[in-house]
Amino acid sequence: MTTASLERYAYFGLVAGLGVIQLTIFGYVPLLIGAFFWFAIVARERRWPAAPAFFVPLLALAAWTLVSSAFSMHPAASFFRDRQMLFFLIVPMTLRVARGRLAMRAVDVVTAVGAASALIGIIEYLALGYDSEAHRPLGLLGHYMTYSGVLMLVLCTAIGRLVFRTGDWIWPAVALPALLVALAVTESRNAWVGALLAAICLLSIRNWKLLITVPAVLAVFAVAAPPALKARALSTFDSGNATIRDRISMLKSGEAMIADHPLVGVGPNMVPEAYVEKYKRADAVDPLDQPAATRGLRSHLHDVPVQLAAERGLPALAAWLWFIAVAARDLWRQARRGPAANLAATGLAVLVAAVVAGLFEHNFGDSEFLALFLGLISLPFAAAQATPASPGTEFVPLSSSIAPVEARA
Repeated sequence: MTTASLERYAYFGLVAGLGVIQLTIFGYVPLLIGAFFWFAIVARERRWPAAPAFFVPLLALAAWTLVSSAFSMHPAASFFRDRQMLFFLIVPMTLRVARGRLAMRAVDVVTAVGAASALIGIIEYLALGYDSEAHRPLGLLGHYMTYSGVLMLVLCTAIGRLVFRTGDWIWPAVALPALLVALAVTESRNAWVGALLAAICLLSIRNWKLLITVPAVLAVFAVAAPPALKARALSTFDSGNATIRDRISMLKSGEAMIADHPLVGVGPNMVPEAYVEKYKRADAVDPLDQPAATRGLRSHLHDVPVQLAAERGLPALAAWLWFIAVAARDLWRQARRGPAANLAATGLAVLVAAVVAGLFEHNFGDSEFLALFLGLISLPFAAAQATPASPGTEFVPLSSSIAPVEARA
């Protein structure tokens, strides 16, 4: 099989995976198939695969996670959970097989599947009784928080296509209303705030005068949204709200875990057990949407930085912050100087949305969210590379994968 054929099959697996994983966790199957062909390419070329600079801190995070697992309360359970880090390989895989114009095609597929998923959520809200805080639309995914996080990421890509009007922008314009409505009816405030700040980021990069549309959209929401959604939005500023009080309590529980285990944490996937055994506070409030059978339990601490530090120790948090800083720096540089500047701006907006929402929800712990997020922030760097079919071009090695972006400024 030729290298071109391997690249084609790996690309199909990648794109299918980023699409299907918005509907089901079994999206990892096409990703796994694509990775098989990508590994064949790596083996044939006999060199380290290229990756954006932010992949280095991701590797550091992975390495320290393994150290943390070795010192975990239950090492076997923690090491089993660590399999999620295999999604990190989406980064070099994307850079290799989605180069040039193929990156934008991948964005189109992600947007199309996201729009279909949004329609499913709207139907659930309008016709199937998923219309209360305790029973919210979740698409075909297992939880409304996962669903809202994925919708938020796709919404960022659709807004990016419209703001910069790259290529065929009609389809994103059609998809945008469904994505907005579906995200609204999930009543996920973290995703609302993340999407809003991501949109502000995109508009600011394109032309700061476009920011006038933000208050206009908020005004439309204030007038047209159902009373339940408006009340949910206003509850964001209510310190007496039960979920906000519970999140504050969980943050304090996380601080106690970090104080007791600053270097390696309690171990990956061990926060729920540690929380119940020792760290649950008297002021914790059981959420309204929590089933009676799991009342009193917590699967995570609803804050990515605190969760990482509590699970894996402060070095893991430092690696994550390093990853965010490097990714933001390089996406910003590419957005300002090109090539593929428009897609880089969209990637930066995706990063902003994920980080902001992650201050109120452990979205990086959701495999569906993590896979799509890593793919979307890697596509701008893949787009900056030459396509495999382009004559007279060479593959850019790891040590200089970012350098061409700066050199062309």
